Amino acid sequence: MSNITVAPARAEELRPAAEILAEAFEHDPVLGVIVPQRDRRRERLTDLFEGTLSAGPYATGTVDLARDGDGELLGVAAWEGPEARRGAFGRLAQRLPLFVRSMGWMRLARAFGLLNRMEQYRPKTPHWYLAEIGVSARARGKGVGATLLATHLRALDAMRQNAYLESSTPDNRRLYRRLGFEELAPITGLPGARPVAMLRRPVG
Repeated sequence: MSNITVAPARAEELRPAAEILAEAFEHDPVLGVIVPQRDRRRERLTDLFEGTLSAGPYATGTVDLARDGDGELLGVAAWEGPEARRGAFGRLAQRLPLFVRSMGWMRLARAFGLLNRMEQYRPKTPHWYLAEIGVSARARGKGVGATLLATHLRALDAMRQNAYLESSTPDNRRLYRRLGFEELAPITGLPGARPVAMLRRPVG
């Protein structure tokens, strides 16, 4: 797909970005640890991702949006900046109504447990964290995800900054390896899912 442009999201674009992620993650195995398949109504997942985007990447890093030549939203890549861990609980608490509406109180507690589990695998050194990336159904397989990733990775190379992510599927890991990510370790303790921690050091 040609004429893909990438630009940071504005506040009013977080809801449409969350809708893209809700569609993209509808069958994701890691998400299944928090929200079972039977409960994945699109509106509920949109609430979840809107809260996640606004509390983390939009507040501390960048939410990059990919669009086609007509301005239609194709994909989203959400990155938390190196200082995102500071004050994270307070930012999450501010979006509590969205999280409760999407998961309920019991699953919200489980979600925090999952985040704690995954946090243990993150590098101690400063890094940018790819919190979410998703592409609309009509644009998949057309290079949108790779364009989103390459745009921010070029900026990280210029800043000499590391990038970190968790990959939940072998197909995704192949793409990330092509972009310079290395597998660190499988993340254990998540029923029904086995994501892998991956790190990319600056190139050039």
